[in-house]
Amino acid sequence: MTDTARASRPFDLVVYGATGYTGRLVAEYLAHHYQGSGPKWAMAGRSADKLAEVRDLIGAPADTPLVVANSDDPASMQALAQSARAIVTTVGPYQLYGEPLLAACVAAGTDYADLCGEPVWMRQMADKYHDAAKASGARIAFSSGFDSIPFDLGVFMLQQEAKARFGAPAPRVKGRVRAMQGGFSGGTAASLKATMVTLGQQPALLQYMISPFGLTPGFEGPAQPRGDAPEFDDAVGSWCAPFIMATINTKNVHRTNFLLGHPYGADFVYDEMMLTGPGEQGEAVARHIATTPMMGGENDPKPGEGPTKDERENGYYDVLFVGEYPDGRTIRYGVKGRYDPGYGSTSRMIAETGIALMACTAQGGISTPGALLGEALVTRLRDHAEITFAVEE
Repeated sequence: MTDTARASRPFDLVVYGATGYTGRLVAEYLAHHYQGSGPKWAMAGRSADKLAEVRDLIGAPADTPLVVANSDDPASMQALAQSARAIVTTVGPYQLYGEPLLAACVAAGTDYADLCGEPVWMRQMADKYHDAAKASGARIAFSSGFDSIPFDLGVFMLQQEAKARFGAPAPRVKGRVRAMQGGFSGGTAASLKATMVTLGQQPALLQYMISPFGLTPGFEGPAQPRGDAPEFDDAVGSWCAPFIMATINTKNVHRTNFLLGHPYGADFVYDEMMLTGPGEQGEAVARHIATTPMMGGENDPKPGEGPTKDERENGYYDVLFVGEYPDGRTIRYGVKGRYDPGYGSTSRMIAETGIALMACTAQGGISTPGALLGEALVTRLRDHAEITFAVEE
């Protein structure tokens, strides 16, 4: 499918799952940020009545197209995929509901972005559909939200700066979350539970969950830091705690490096942790975080639930990346976002990824936002999503 042929389709962009918690936020962002301009977009979901209700609730124009589609109906998935240049989907857990739309987009040569943080499913889909997506021209961007765009693009931009400054990429990069305020939704909790069920039924798949190179088929890089225990990091003068999203983010960073032909080096080492401060208090906080599950309990929110509007708008995140060279040279790069990371900011990230895909010239395949879009997406996120990317001296 050529980009010229795709351009003749009825819609530029479709939000699938627009009646769900996160999908509604994506639709609301498009309705208000691109009112009267930008892509011709549509809302898609299982119920025409519910779509109309959400359209009115979010203040979208009354003529916003509504598309009824259900992952249980292959014909509706095929029709949906053939109606748009790009589709962003928030319908998870993807391992339960994602493959029908993904397969339809691959077959139709339609660009696709999701919020998947389920590495086992991602590896299965890459193994199954990567070659077909290359053949059809479908550009598939997994993990187009807080997992893993700030980290994927943060490392990408640090390495661009490192090569410009020092003539070579940093062989060791540390991702350190300096601050973060925000909750998680029932969809995130449901994805975790679905993953645990899958691993219980198919233990052999655990290798993809455990390995930092679970998304780089045929390539196994050097040993990576585990990041699963408190430690003091001299480079930042702070205690560090395990970071719940490191399991998916590190795999996506390595996949971007892999897909681009290892511009960070084949010996690249990367980990992520959360900063808790210096001294005894910092150590105590790090040890508390390391022994306190953040998800997986009886009090997890249910699907459709998530942070309130005030919580989303008062949320934020601040991530530091430190590139290190064997001779002691270092480079620091910061990524900071306004809004709750998992929802307020994520809804903006996936919307902008969908729009950026429409101008993308990369070849098709099961990919990452970093490998497909790189600086073009960084520019969109700076200009539209209130996310900053900057070298720190």
